[in-house]
Amino acid sequence: MDIRDLVVTPLVIIMVYAVSYLFRRRLTDEVTFRYYFPALGLKIAGAIALGLLYQYYYDGGDTFNFHTHGSRVIWEAFTKSPETGWRLLWSSGEYIPGAAQYASRIPFYTDPSSFFVVRTAAILDLFTFSTYSATAVLFSWFSFFGCWLMYLTFYRTMPQAHGWLALAILFIPSVIFWGSGILKDTLTLGALGLLTHAAYTVLIEKKVRLGKIVLLLFSAWIIYSVKIYILLCYLPALLLWMYASRLAMIRSAVLKIMLVPVISAGLLVSGYYAVVLIGKDDPRYSLDRIAITAQITAYDIGFYTGKDAGSTYTLGELDGTFGNLISKFPQAVNVSLFRPYLWEVRNPLMLLSALESFALFILTLGMIFKCGINFFRALKNPTVLFCLVFSITFAFAVGVSTFNFGTLARYKIPLIPFYLLALIHIYHYANKERNKAVLDSTE
Repeated sequence: MDIRDLVVTPLVIIMVYAVSYLFRRRLTDEVTFRYYFPALGLKIAGAIALGLLYQYYYDGGDTFNFHTHGSRVIWEAFTKSPETGWRLLWSSGEYIPGAAQYASRIPFYTDPSSFFVVRTAAILDLFTFSTYSATAVLFSWFSFFGCWLMYLTFYRTMPQAHGWLALAILFIPSVIFWGSGILKDTLTLGALGLLTHAAYTVLIEKKVRLGKIVLLLFSAWIIYSVKIYILLCYLPALLLWMYASRLAMIRSAVLKIMLVPVISAGLLVSGYYAVVLIGKDDPRYSLDRIAITAQITAYDIGFYTGKDAGSTYTLGELDGTFGNLISKFPQAVNVSLFRPYLWEVRNPLMLLSALESFALFILTLGMIFKCGINFFRALKNPTVLFCLVFSITFAFAVGVSTFNFGTLARYKIPLIPFYLLALIHIYHYANKERNKAVLDSTE
């Protein structure tokens, strides 16, 4: 950070608040208004805090490689030659005559997913004069907007739980912090919120509008470009949400029973081809290579590139076979949701992560005991199914392929809101069933 951060960043923050204020009437009502600006303010604070952490605690890292050693290099190219800067901005990692001196300084130049973040930051740099914190604020604004639309989506389905929904989606500390800076996680978190909002409108509510379809495709493209494995976990859950919602609208119990095998078969086939389609352009995520990819990624992050991001963990040996990968399912889900344990803490950041994981464990345990059999009966709710399937599948995916608590704290943020949303819906379902039982007993 330099003098530009002190001059440009306040102006960008004022602009962000001004534009957000202009749109507040379209994005809030008398209930949700109370959460709008606090959530935005925390996102902006998280973006600035993350930059300070990487500068003074980590002394570098991904966010600085994306900006200082990425988008700023493209900015410099623009200041010398707009044509060179433009060609560099839209390159695909190939050699560009006259731009090699710049490309050689960008570590992520030949990595498409990482260069997508560099490219995004470079576009924003054109408006912020390559000011790190100002560009980070704009990243956080995108993340906030996606999360806010996701909040409004679930608020429509359960308005009486507006406070709990806001907590789950907007106010979880780790999600705010790791989902606000110049990182892949910020883009994917915001895009995931946009995708959920658009998918619910088009596929669940069946309100097919051009703007929502464009938003759906745009957000899916961002996730596909940055972290394709999120889509591999998300699309099967989304298809389940859609099929289950259709089934729930049928009143005849007999017809439901008859349709379950048909819908189940359709879900399996469409889910399989969705995964195949997503992975066909990246052989690392094809079904026959995904176990090997998980093995390579886990050992690389755990023992090499991510060894300084926090403490290493292990789930046992990964041998690159699909059967071995599936055998790690319970451990992987547990490590993503409930670890690090308090006695595994090695540094202050791990303590914060451990406290959050411990709170999630206590909440889950308390919910099971409080709701009793209704905890499992609530699984027939399409929204509960969607949120649980995505969060648990994603917990498995990141838990089995990370092997580092420091990196895991960042990678797992997409699953936390969805997992909490599932618990909220289960709790309200149990309350409704309990109240119904009380009414029946008094008649």
